Amino acid sequence: MEKCEKIWLDGKLVNWSDAKVHVLAHALNYGTGVFEGIRVYETPKGPAIFRLKEHARRLVDGCKMMGFDMNINGKEYDLEAVMEAIREAVRANKKVDYVKPCVFLSGEEVGLNPVGVQTSFAITCIYMGAYLGKGADAGTKLITASWQRPDYLCGPAGAKVNGAYVASCLAKREAIRQGAGEALMLNRTGHVAECTGENIFIYKYGKIYTPDAGADILQGITRNSIIEVARDMGYEVIEGPVTRFQLTSADEVWMTGTAAEIAPVTSVDGRIVGDGKPGEVSSKIHAKFHEIVTGKDPKYDSWLDYVN
Repeated sequence: MEKCEKIWLDGKLVNWSDAKVHVLAHALNYGTGVFEGIRVYETPKGPAIFRLKEHARRLVDGCKMMGFDMNINGKEYDLEAVMEAIREAVRANKKVDYVKPCVFLSGEEVGLNPVGVQTSFAITCIYMGAYLGKGADAGTKLITASWQRPDYLCGPAGAKVNGAYVASCLAKREAIRQGAGEALMLNRTGHVAECTGENIFIYKYGKIYTPDAGADILQGITRNSIIEVARDMGYEVIEGPVTRFQLTSADEVWMTGTAAEIAPVTSVDGRIVGDGKPGEVSSKIHAKFHEIVTGKDPKYDSWLDYVN
């Protein structure tokens, strides 16, 4: 990760080192925050934020679920104001490929009652590069985590709530300790849910399968984009329950996410997927996705928000 020059904090652009909160901030102690991760791509028209409106809407919806007051320093941040703040943060920095807006309870408070605690809004830009590291395009090893994907009885699984990602951090650490690049998390019924920060797809018998909303997944924006693109390319995409057997016996497996983009999986729990190399279907979809995000396919131009 490479730091950027400025961070947008509560309506002002401040230097990276000056973006601070108190150690008793409620979000730091209790995980009371909602965030997004959004990719920024270079295009012939300049930097473009991928599916900004969809990300901003999910952020606003998550804040509504958490009961956060979106009045920051006297200004009400609705969907349009959130979008413009994100654009402003991207414009203020030179080298950006990832932006992370986060609304969180910054007030100094000890106790689990979040009512009346001050809300802050931060937008951080970085240059991330390849989220899963160099060589991820050649395939990632996947292990099944011992940690379950939190479901809707544990919290708002459809929003990116800061505290909910503790389970993902534990699963990711488990994967790294076992020499894998990512961890698969199952849901309460033992079906495939998602990875620590990515949705998952398989290809078998000429069809693409991916867990549906009932599997306690985050309905990822990149996931939804890939479903639409794959269908436009003529593939049949089925959303429904996916078993571990289907996963380990698939011809192809790949992950999707804002940070990871499209990442092929070449082994699951030590079992080789297909021939152990990135598959033809995921490679074709990845190539099309790259065309789209870099502004080379006008059909999907509405997915790009040009900051300049």
